[in-house]
Amino acid sequence: MPAATRVRWAVIVATSVALVATGCSSSKSSGGGGSASGGGGGIVRAWWGDPQNPLEPANTNEVNGGAVLNMIFTGLVAYDPKTSKPSNANADSITSTDQQTWTVKLKPGWKFSDGTTVTASSYVNAWNYGALSTNKQLGSSFFRYIQGFDQVAPASGNPTAQTLSGLKVVDDNTFTATLTQKFSTWPATLGYSAYFPLPASFFSDHAAYLNKPVGNGPYEITSWTKSSSMQLRPFSGYSGTDKPANGGVDLKVYTDTNAAYADLQAGNLDVDNGIPNSALKTIETDLNGRFLNTPAGIIQTISFPLYQPQWSTPGAAMVRQGISMAIDRPTITKVVFNQTRTPATDWTSPVLGAAGGYKEGLCGDVCTFNAAKAKQLIEQGGGIPGGQLTISYNADGPHKEWVDAVCNSINNAMGNTSSCVGRPVGTFADFRNQITTKQMTGAFRTGWQMDYPLIQNFLQPLYTTNASSNDSHYSNPQFDSLVNQANANPDETAAVGQFQDAEKLLITDLPAIPLWYQNGTVGWSSKVSNVLLNPFSVPVYNQITVK
Repeated sequence: MPAATRVRWAVIVATSVALVATGCSSSKSSGGGGSASGGGGGIVRAWWGDPQNPLEPANTNEVNGGAVLNMIFTGLVAYDPKTSKPSNANADSITSTDQQTWTVKLKPGWKFSDGTTVTASSYVNAWNYGALSTNKQLGSSFFRYIQGFDQVAPASGNPTAQTLSGLKVVDDNTFTATLTQKFSTWPATLGYSAYFPLPASFFSDHAAYLNKPVGNGPYEITSWTKSSSMQLRPFSGYSGTDKPANGGVDLKVYTDTNAAYADLQAGNLDVDNGIPNSALKTIETDLNGRFLNTPAGIIQTISFPLYQPQWSTPGAAMVRQGISMAIDRPTITKVVFNQTRTPATDWTSPVLGAAGGYKEGLCGDVCTFNAAKAKQLIEQGGGIPGGQLTISYNADGPHKEWVDAVCNSINNAMGNTSSCVGRPVGTFADFRNQITTKQMTGAFRTGWQMDYPLIQNFLQPLYTTNASSNDSHYSNPQFDSLVNQANANPDETAAVGQFQDAEKLLITDLPAIPLWYQNGTVGWSSKVSNVLLNPFSVPVYNQITVK
C-alpha cells in the first residue's frame, strides 16, 4: 500500500511542473459559479487534472482520481473532514472478538447510482478483483492482510487462486474477513478508496463502467470528457448523511497551474487547490483572504541507502544524526515554502493529533538545528562517507530549490562549500527505479501521504523489515516486534504507545531524516463559501455552498 501512496503524491507534483511548460490551460471559462442546476444550489467549478488511470477504486493511487472516487463512493467507514476521525458510513458495524476475524454488517438499502443494491458481495467481489495480480491493480497490496493474498498475488509467478480465502459472504448485508495477523485498528483503514464496493455492471460491462464510473456516494458522474472536464451532480438515491450542499461540481482540467490561478482571480474558477508556488507569497492579498493553508497528512523526509556498507556502520548512524542537526528547518520552510510547511519533529503528522500518535518533539535534539553539534557528530562518526553527501531528487518535480537550501545549511555547518550537493535525476520514473533497484549510494528525497489516519500507516509500510515502501531497507527486529505488538493490541491507546516506542528507535537508527510536514493549500472565488481541505489535503466538495 505504501509505494502506491508515494506515487500518488509525486504524480501530481510532477504533472504540475511538466505542464507549466506548456503555458496554457486546456479549459475554457463556462460562466459564473452561481449557475443553478438541481440539488441544493449552484455549480462549483473546481480545478482538476487528468487521472493517471481509469477510475477503478483499487487502481487509483493519485490525488486527481482519488478526488472523484471520494465524491462518487462512500466506503464502509468515512473520515471526519476536520479531524480525520473514522466512523461507520456504509457499514453498520465492524466487529471482532480476536482482532483477526472481522464481521462486517452493512446498512441495508444503500444503492449504486445505476439503481442496483449495495450488498456484501459488492465488497467481496471488489476486493477479490483488486487483490488478484492478473488484474494489475495498483492498490493490490492493500489486501495483503487478508488471508489468501499470497495465493491471488504471489511474489512471483501466476496466482494459484482467484479469490481471497479470508473473505466469506454470510448474507446480503454481512461478510467476514479473516486476516493473516491480528490488526486491531483494521476497521479504521477501510475508508480508503481501494476498499470501495463495485456494482455488478463493473464486471458485466467493464468498458462501459470505465467510461462512466458508477458508485454509491453523494455524487454521480453525468458527463466526462477526458482531458477537459467532468460534471458531477448529487445522487438523488444517496443514503449517507453527507449530502451535497451545492447543485454539483464541474471539474475543469488544467495543464498549467498558473493558468488555473489566473482563472481563479478572474472569477472563472471557484476552487483551486493546485496553487502554484509562485503565488504563495501574494495569494492572501490577491484573493482578499480567501485562502487556506492547513496541515495535511503529508511528511517529507531524506532517506539513506542502509544497504550500502558505508551507510550501515555505527559511525554512519552518528553521521546521519549530525546531518539532521545541520538542517535549519525553520529558515528553509519560511524562505523556500513561505510557511506552507512546518518543521517536522517526529515521523508522523500533526493531523493525527496526540491521541492518534503524533508527538511533537519526539525526535528531540536530532531534529533541532545545531550547527556546532552537527559537525561534531559527523566528525566523530568518521565523516560523511566518500567525503561528500549527495541528495538525489527527481528533476521533473519542484525539488531543486529546497535540496539546494538543505545542502547550503549542511555546508555552512561543516564550513565546507562542497560537503553536500544535490543530485538531480531526470524523471520521477528513473528516480524511483534507482531507489527500488537499490542503486542509491547517497541520500535521496522521500515523502509520504497517509492512506488513512493511523500512526501505523506512517511507520509499518516504511520502516518494518522488507515493507513495500521501506526505501532505506531499514531492519530492526525490535522495531518490527513493537509494531506487531501494537497491531495486535485491542486497546488503541496502548497500541499508539507501542507504535511510539517503535518510533523512538528511529531517533538513533535514523534511516530517514524528518524534514517538514506539508500543508494543503486552496484558494476560492467570491462566489463560493464553506471551502475547507480535509486532512488528506482534498477539498470537501459536498460542503461548498454557492452564493
